[in-house]
Amino acid sequence: MRIVHHLENSRSLRVLWMLEELGLDYELRRYPRDPKTMLAPPELRQVHPLGKAPVLQDGDLILAESGAILDYLVDRYDVHRQLSPSPVPAEGKERIDYRYWLHYAEGSAMPPMLLTLVISRIRSAPLPFFARPIARSIADKAERGFIGPQRRLHLDWMEQRLAESPWFAGERFTAADIQMSFPIQAAAARGGGLDDKPALRGFLKRIGERPAYRRAEAHGGALQALRGD
Repeated sequence: MRIVHHLENSRSLRVLWMLEELGLDYELRRYPRDPKTMLAPPELRQVHPLGKAPVLQDGDLILAESGAILDYLVDRYDVHRQLSPSPVPAEGKERIDYRYWLHYAEGSAMPPMLLTLVISRIRSAPLPFFARPIARSIADKAERGFIGPQRRLHLDWMEQRLAESPWFAGERFTAADIQMSFPIQAAAARGGGLDDKPALRGFLKRIGERPAYRRAEAHGGALQALRGD
């Protein structure tokens, strides 16, 4: 039996969604966030040394990292290539685009979103009155000088891609879209949202209408104010 260790309100929703798209049975083990720190509970360290979610157990296999889990599920269970382009030829454009966006999601897209979260916490952190202006000044400079421009750069790149094709790997929905969903959802919740990104807003609308996504939300809980893992 496949077991998914799922942290509420986190990127691990993508694994539930993937399993629902593939029509695979799984046991769901939900973990609440710490109400004060919003971090994962220590119980997750009994599953994986990093204490992060998602973690997939499939028989004797214990696998962390959402991208690695989606890649594994495609190779192991997506026999009809519902969610990935054919690996033959390996240099085919759809296959290359699929691989790029599958890895880009966490490797490049998420860091600016995470830094946006860190800066917002610095601004709102309980500090002595004399330290607040200093902390806010540092946060503002980091946002203006690096984080904001990087966030806009990546959102413009994603917007350009989805203005060219309906899905990240091309004309067909794939696991790359599942993986890309979280950084776009994070951007929608932070840093000014997606007011000037119609293609990204359309992407979020389309994925939200997928029956498998709705089933994943019903089982794992809908994403609320995204706060990291």
